[in-house]
Amino acid sequence: MKDDKSRVFRDAHQDIETARDIPDTPQTRSPAYRLAFADDDFLCREELRPVRLQLELLKPEMLMSEYGITSTVVLFGGARIPEPAKKDSARTQTLADLSRFYDEARTFARLITERSLAAENGGKENVVVTGGGPGVMEAGNRGAEEAGGVSIGLNIVLPHEQAPNPYVTPDLAFNFHYFAIRKMHFLMRAAAIAVFPGGFGTLDELFESLTLIQTGRMKPVPFLLFGKEFWSKIIDWEALADAGTISDADLGLFRFVETAEEALQAMDEWEAGSRRESLPGREG
Repeated sequence: MKDDKSRVFRDAHQDIETARDIPDTPQTRSPAYRLAFADDDFLCREELRPVRLQLELLKPEMLMSEYGITSTVVLFGGARIPEPAKKDSARTQTLADLSRFYDEARTFARLITERSLAAENGGKENVVVTGGGPGVMEAGNRGAEEAGGVSIGLNIVLPHEQAPNPYVTPDLAFNFHYFAIRKMHFLMRAAAIAVFPGGFGTLDELFESLTLIQTGRMKPVPFLLFGKEFWSKIIDWEALADAGTISDADLGLFRFVETAEEALQAMDEWEAGSRRESLPGREG
């Protein structure tokens, strides 16, 4: 971006300020007279959806690039999983039992961030990114903060919630209208993906990420599922392979882990498979 001294044209902010001081007339009171880029009603029109999609893609990308973020470690997981100290208020016994994954997510994020801070570029690679909400997401941002590093929160406007959790780095707290663009930002810089127990949202993120890797639309990265018992109960992975709807090789796209330390070891030992030229059973 050019600085003020080298600008040829007036800055858009200048015109917004100037437009606030124009004479009050029937013409200037008309919505038609508003500057298009400063007109919220215009920007929210149905026909402007492509522009809004582009803005949601551009804004976080530009700000993360300006911040110097080169890669991320993604933490997906349930908003309803409580920290162990609050597990007695969980709505089910299963949620209370799953509270241990809050601590594992917190520890995992802390260890990842400590490694990131010790790297040559000082905390700009393998930055923790979560959905910015409560539960496992809070634990991830919290662990990064406890390590003295930054973390990203990709929040989304929902009818019943939510403000970002207090551990997201303020300059890296983003808010979205479009789920699809939000999911793109989760994966655009992903160097690894860790998935903790969760509900529909977590399952959506899990399967979209696996599909992108399976189909070769995304490079293979370490893909860690925390809690084999949970995931094997929720999804019958072997049944998919036995049915032939996925290949046996697809079961190697991810690993089950139980602890933060085990997850780091799996990341260190990960051997990425080669990109698919075709999908078994779908050739020709």
